[in-house]
Amino acid sequence: MNSFKAVAIELQQNAEEISKEMVEKILDKIGMEIPQSDIDRAIIVYTEYLGFLGDSIQSFDETTPEALLEWSRNNGEREAAKGGRVSDIILRYPPTRLVFIDKIAEICLKHDLKVKDILWVNKKINNMLDISISETVFAFEKQNSKLMKEVQDEVNTLSAPVVPVQENISVLPLVGKMDHDRATLIMEKAIPKIAKQKTRCLIIDFSGIVTIDATIAKHIFDIHNVLRLLGVDSIATGMRAELAQAAVEGGVNFSSIKTFSTVKQAIESINSNS
Repeated sequence: MNSFKAVAIELQQNAEEISKEMVEKILDKIGMEIPQSDIDRAIIVYTEYLGFLGDSIQSFDETTPEALLEWSRNNGEREAAKGGRVSDIILRYPPTRLVFIDKIAEICLKHDLKVKDILWVNKKINNMLDISISETVFAFEKQNSKLMKEVQDEVNTLSAPVVPVQENISVLPLVGKMDHDRATLIMEKAIPKIAKQKTRCLIIDFSGIVTIDATIAKHIFDIHNVLRLLGVDSIATGMRAELAQAAVEGGVNFSSIKTFSTVKQAIESINSNS
């Protein structure tokens, strides 16, 4: 029996036992708590890989097992889903690499594999781990981008709420920092809602706005003009002195918009004039 075949047989026949031993050593080197489900899955994947490695050692196959690629992708997706960092996964690879190389080299030496052949086996293991790292990072970034988009979509929806308070009367509460993107979003999201709700009077409440500049004040004024074309009256409430000053400095004339201190006052005025 040649040395390659002897190594292949040992890897295949003792794959699960070797995998458990390696996982235990990897955990010792990592020194961090890993979920048992991840540990169990790692043992299964390593067992499958060692069987694959045994076959490829005899046939000199250079492909990477799909099970390993899937496991790597799942690692990246799972870490992104729980709000983790890809670095937490990457930190596991150096000790994994050392344990793998040491164990496989030990088996190769046991069966008198030549140095150049051991180097080839090590090269294959390193290549496998590099591919695994790449798949993990790509999957993490893809899942993270997806989650961020979902969150941003939700934030965008909540950033332009049009709240009906009475028949034909709605309130658009502006909260936080108002910037160009936010003003554009209001134009894109809020105005269609206003038309759908058949709103006749919209109260734009500025009391929750942290900062606003002249440019943004103009965007708000543009929204008022669009609403006027749709037959919707605009009322501004909660306009603090600094916000009003920013509008004036930007050359925006708010005199055409009715203003009140509070939403309550605005509603009372609308009802009294009905």
